[in-house]
Amino acid sequence: MSQKPHQAGFVNIIGKPNVGKSTLMNILIGERLSIISSKAQTTRHRILGLINDENFQIVFSDTPGMLKPQYELHKSMMTFVNLSLEDADIILFVTDLYETSEDIETIIERINNSGIPVILVINKIDLAKEGQLEEVTQYWTEQLKAETVIPISAQEKFNTERILQEILERLPDHPAFYDKEELTDRPERFFASEIIREKIFKNYKKEIPYSTEVGIEEFHENERIIRMRATIFVERNSQKGIIIGEKGKMLKKVGIEARQELEAFFGKQVHLETFVKVESDWRKNKQKLKKFGYDPT
Repeated sequence: MSQKPHQAGFVNIIGKPNVGKSTLMNILIGERLSIISSKAQTTRHRILGLINDENFQIVFSDTPGMLKPQYELHKSMMTFVNLSLEDADIILFVTDLYETSEDIETIIERINNSGIPVILVINKIDLAKEGQLEEVTQYWTEQLKAETVIPISAQEKFNTERILQEILERLPDHPAFYDKEELTDRPERFFASEIIREKIFKNYKKEIPYSTEVGIEEFHENERIIRMRATIFVERNSQKGIIIGEKGKMLKKVGIEARQELEAFFGKQVHLETFVKVESDWRKNKQKLKKFGYDPT
């Protein structure tokens, strides 16, 4: 009896901001790796998540939402998107009932000319009005050369299992790219900073979440507890005051919520110290962006 060949490949999730890419990846891998917010442009990095089985390894890649760059930060984010088009074995193109191809026509043309199999996922169908899903499906199948269309509700976890079936039908025969015990290629510090950043997106409005970055300055772990020191960077002094809040109340709230999430994520007690520091115009400065890890090359 011949042994079943091992399958492995990169399945890169792309789409416009706020269509549910991060929620979908978390559902597919069964772990909460990508941060989720109702605000657009929450994901800034390319985050890998692995599904491992005896006969296959799927390397999912959650990418920042496709947009027209306004800052050096946006340019870096779009570089992650462009890289994901180069190494994909399968593209999972995620959209919803409301988005169009406006502003991303060039990327769609690249996808159509790439020869990479595309699975078109239409999210948020639980919100569809009569006839809307059919209209959206027709629109996107005219824009994108997709091998199949999967309507889902990531929020309701409806029809998401079909995505895995379609991926396995197209995944190439290949040895595993990563250790089968691994869940992601990112270090623990990265996820700590992302969890804190998610709480900033949750608790502050307007420009504040987009102007902040989080650095983990210290991370010490033993069997019982993780002690970490985090710095929240902002672009202006006025933003520092907003982050801290009256008598430090807002910063304390963010710290408490982040600590609870960190303890759930790491499965042990966490002692978290948070500080706020001004890093002027960091989103526009290539050197500062590199310091914060926005260097896809």
